[in-house]
Amino acid sequence: MKGRICCAKCFGKAAGIRATVTAEFTPLNGSRAIYGVDPVFGDNMAFSAMPNFRHRKFLRLFLTAPLLLPGATSWAASLAEVQPRYSPQQSVTGQSGIESRLPVFEMHSGFWVNLHHFLYLQARLLKSDSTSTENVRGAAQPDETAVSLMDFPAADIHAWQDAVAFYSKDLARRDLLLNGDMEIINNQLSAMEACAELEGKTTPLCKSGLRQDLVEALERAAPVYRAHWWAQQDQANREWIAQVAPMIQKMGVELSAQLSDVYQRPWPSQRMRVDVVWYGGPFGAYTSLDPIHLTISSHDPRNRGVYGFEVLFHEASHALSGAVTAAIAHEFRERDKPIPRDFWHALLFYTTGEIVRRDVEYGTMTFTAEQVGGASAYLPYAARFGLYSGSWEHFRGLLDLYWLPYLDGRVSFETAMARLAADM
Repeated sequence: MKGRICCAKCFGKAAGIRATVTAEFTPLNGSRAIYGVDPVFGDNMAFSAMPNFRHRKFLRLFLTAPLLLPGATSWAASLAEVQPRYSPQQSVTGQSGIESRLPVFEMHSGFWVNLHHFLYLQARLLKSDSTSTENVRGAAQPDETAVSLMDFPAADIHAWQDAVAFYSKDLARRDLLLNGDMEIINNQLSAMEACAELEGKTTPLCKSGLRQDLVEALERAAPVYRAHWWAQQDQANREWIAQVAPMIQKMGVELSAQLSDVYQRPWPSQRMRVDVVWYGGPFGAYTSLDPIHLTISSHDPRNRGVYGFEVLFHEASHALSGAVTAAIAHEFRERDKPIPRDFWHALLFYTTGEIVRRDVEYGTMTFTAEQVGGASAYLPYAARFGLYSGSWEHFRGLLDLYWLPYLDGRVSFETAMARLAADM
C-alpha cells in the first residue's frame, strides 16, 4: 500500500492510538420502553421542536447504558448503574496536517424512532407507492411486504391501522432526509428515547413538541408495536451493533484518520449519534448534520458484515464533506458549468469504499469470509450493490481517472478537483 492511504496507516500506528469507541444504547424492554415526539409540520415546527432536542445530552447522560448490557435488564435498573459516558478524545495528525480525532459513535436502539420508521414503511407499502413527493429516496425496498395482522385482537388491529392510515395521508409521501420536517421528527424521536410517553405527563423533559395528531398516532400504535414486533426488531438492532462494534474498535481510528486526511477536515469533536433502526429507508441509511445524526438499518441485507462498517463510515463522512462540496462548486462555477447532481455523494461512496478495499487487500483490515459476504476479494459497497448506474457510471469513470491519483498521493486535492471539473 502506498501514497496517502499508506501514510494515514503509518501515522495511526506510530502514535500508538487505539479506538475508544462507545457504542451504547438504552436497554428498553418490551414492557418498559420509553419514548418521544414533536407537534407541527408547518413553518413553526422547527421553532417548537428544536428546543427539546437541545436537551438531548441531559437525557443521554442519565438514561443510557453500555452497549452489551443484557437485554433482560430493565431500564430502571440501568439508571442506577450508568456512568458518565464522556471520555477525553485522542487525536493524530495526518499527511495533510489535519488533526484527526478518534471516531466516537454513540449507538442506540430506541423504541420511538424505530416505531416511526416502521409506520413510515407500512404506510408506503399500504399506498403501493414507489415514488416520493420529492424523489424516489422515499420508496420502500421492493422486497418488503406489509405486516400481517391475522389473529391480532380487534383493538390492536384498529389501533395499528389507524396509525398507518395517519402516516399514509402525508408523512409516507415525504423523504426521510430531504424533507426538513421528517429530519426534525427523527431528531426529536431520538431525543425522546428514554421517555415513557410523549406529552410530558411524567416529566417536562418528555414533552416532545410534536403536533398532537402525530403524538396520538404514535402512542396509539406503541402498545401494538411493543407486543408484536419491537422485541424482535430491537434484538436485530442489538446484534448489528454487537457485530460492527469490534470492527470500529479494531479499525476505526485508522479509517477515520485516512478519511480526515483525504477530505482535509478534522474528525468531528462531538460524539456521533447513531440510531440503529429495523427499517432505515430505501438506501438503508441516511445522515443529517445539524446535529450530526446517523440512522442505519439493521435489517437491510446491504448493511451486513464489513458493508455495515463501510456504510457507517460513509455516513460519518458526510460530516467531513465541506471541503469537497465547496471545491466542486468552485471548480464548476469557474468553468461556467452546472454542478452535477449527486456527484459529491458518488465521490464519498467511492472514497470510503476504495480505502476499505485497500485496507482489506493489503492486510491492514482482516475479516472473516462471512464478514465480506463470502467473497475472495472485497468489492466496495457502491460497486457491490449497483450504485454505479446512470450518471453515476460516468462519475465512476472520472473518479478512476482523476480522484484515484489523489488517493494514491500522486496529485494534490486542488489538481484532482480541477481535472474532474474540466472533464465532466
